[in-house]
Amino acid sequence: MKLVSKLTLGFATAALLFTGCGGDNATPVQETKDAKVKPIISEESLGLRTTDLYSEDDTLAKKTAYHSESAGTSKRFDRAFQDAPPMIPHDVGDFLPITRNNNACTGCHMPEVAPAMGATPIPPSHFLDMRPHHKFDGKQFTKSIDNMKNETDVKKLTHLSQARFNCSQCHAPQTTGALAVGSTFEANYTEEDGSTRSTWDARVLDELDTVGADSNPTAKDLANENSPAGHLEGGH
Repeated sequence: MKLVSKLTLGFATAALLFTGCGGDNATPVQETKDAKVKPIISEESLGLRTTDLYSEDDTLAKKTAYHSESAGTSKRFDRAFQDAPPMIPHDVGDFLPITRNNNACTGCHMPEVAPAMGATPIPPSHFLDMRPHHKFDGKQFTKSIDNMKNETDVKKLTHLSQARFNCSQCHAPQTTGALAVGSTFEANYTEEDGSTRSTWDARVLDELDTVGADSNPTAKDLANENSPAGHLEGGH
């Protein structure tokens, strides 16, 4: 009997909560069902454009316009960050396409002529061969360097590296239009003239001694003997 009384009291309480005590005919369940959902985000506010998504006849993207100043008359852009590739501030319409046998950029930007042309000189890093010349005779592969001796395969060239002939791969003209989304990034250059000059070439051929003169691997190192990390039985 006590169990039945408790169940009856529970159902009565639940019914009171749903029907309310105000005497109004509309219940909370009915009010929620009859209420109209109000939009809080308009379709026009979606994305970066403000036009109606269902009427696109007059929706046109802004025309992309590049700087039209001729080479030698434009103002240089600050680099995006330390050692970043400089962007092109002048018109390049007459210089494209760039090929390994026809590169009009070198006419002004080669180091020997750039100062007289008022152009940014191609840095020494573009006159390096950084591709290891390993050998493979069809059966045996032989490395040109010994990594365990901290050797590198970087050679200075007297001509522009053919791995660097495609200038527009890293350097690109800039548009004159406003950005769809503005940037608040501010470069923090590590060199005083970092906004106009790269210093990467001054470091690429620094002493790349990563192990030290007295830190060459020993036979025990190669065998991984007495290593704190342990070693595998029967191998390295």
